[in-house]
Amino acid sequence: MKNIKYIKFLFLFTIFFTCEDFLEPAPTSVVSSADFFTNEDQLLAAIANMYDGLQGANDTSSNSNHATQIEFYVTEMRSDNTRSKSGEGEAAQFDDFNVQPTNGLVADHYRSFFNVIFRANTVLANLGVASDENRPKFEAEAKFIRAYVYFNLVRLYGDLPLVDRVIGIDDTDISYTRRPTADIYDLIVSDLLAGVENLDNSNGRNRASKAAAQALLAKVYLTRGQNYLDAQNLLEDVMNSGYMLEPNYEDVFFNEDNSEVIFAIGYQSGQAADSQNFSAEWLNGVGRTVGVNYVTDDAKAVMLESESAGDIRTGVSMREDLIQPTQTQVTKYLPDGDPGGADGKTFTFDARLAGNDWIVLRYSDVLLMHVEAIMAGGQETNAASALSSFQAVRDRAGLTDAVTNITKDELLLERRIELAFENQRLYDLVRFGKAIEVLGAFALANGTNFSSNDLLLPFPQSEIGLSNGLLNQNPGY
Repeated sequence: MKNIKYIKFLFLFTIFFTCEDFLEPAPTSVVSSADFFTNEDQLLAAIANMYDGLQGANDTSSNSNHATQIEFYVTEMRSDNTRSKSGEGEAAQFDDFNVQPTNGLVADHYRSFFNVIFRANTVLANLGVASDENRPKFEAEAKFIRAYVYFNLVRLYGDLPLVDRVIGIDDTDISYTRRPTADIYDLIVSDLLAGVENLDNSNGRNRASKAAAQALLAKVYLTRGQNYLDAQNLLEDVMNSGYMLEPNYEDVFFNEDNSEVIFAIGYQSGQAADSQNFSAEWLNGVGRTVGVNYVTDDAKAVMLESESAGDIRTGVSMREDLIQPTQTQVTKYLPDGDPGGADGKTFTFDARLAGNDWIVLRYSDVLLMHVEAIMAGGQETNAASALSSFQAVRDRAGLTDAVTNITKDELLLERRIELAFENQRLYDLVRFGKAIEVLGAFALANGTNFSSNDLLLPFPQSEIGLSNGLLNQNPGY
């Protein structure tokens, strides 16, 4: 994967990790990390393997990690932004807010992300082989990854097993005991504070950095509805760290490693081991599972209304299906897109082996979170610094009318358009306290139902079975 120099060591870890299903109740063989790690090069291999787990595998193997590549199902397709094209199969459960505990995509996502936590814990368990100079950085890097994964999981599943070390054969109670969300957030905050303290911004955009830890910690504080001033200070530090908006919105997605990206999960074109397939699956007739993550009529109407006012982001983010014009495709991550094409929406590579990085944190998100932090849970703001951040995002979009006041609803709408199809919408609705209202109305208009129980996913039935009764299901499932 991109910007990780230690892949030559990965074959050692492939043997180790692919033989482990993290939440198996009683593993029959365990490699002792204390015996396995003897030098810093091996620890660097473990760090690379941690990112490899985030990247996941472009395959259909039940033992591979797919969490990042299928995350749109459990986030964007559970909002009012996207849906499946056909309305059939397991994917349609997300459209209808009727996700079943037996859903294989949910089980894959949960298992894959916990495997990444296992990989991060393995790094943390073996820091003793690192030099005194490098140990704090390696520790902070592993903690950032663990925090990022746990932050996604806790927002999706609620109370979770808290696994903060490598577990052994006799640790079934840790693997399957759900801890309160407050405990999970305490670990996330602690891990990210370590990142803020011990990371810098020299590792590139495909590895953990101080700015990434700061931005993610700010989002954690906003999600919890607390520490607004701390969040504002963190975001302003990022804003003074050399990141900036790309002048051309399209370049954010098709000119990788640009000045706007703070943290992205890297992929390489044409390589089965390092490519991704999710952007191909969003198209018609391409990929393993075609026609998912299509734009809803609701999102389409919002995007087109903004376009009519001069917003250039709509043309980058979506287009009519070339085969069925009544359907609308997501094109922000067009597989290996060629901005030089006639409409900026062409691709020439095998779409099933796409190399588009998945952007986790970018500068416009920081600017909009900055407004949110200044608003501090209120309904509006006219603070000059908030107006400046908000105006910068809109100016780049072609909406240059001066903004003199920002309401909470206006900020939520701006985030919907700016970050469309980037798996942010569901989290934003929940964080802004609008999920039940907005998704309830959306579901009613589409002949389905949405309740407070639908804010969380079900725990995979396979994990409940493996726990021998230790894991309990979320309400409503």
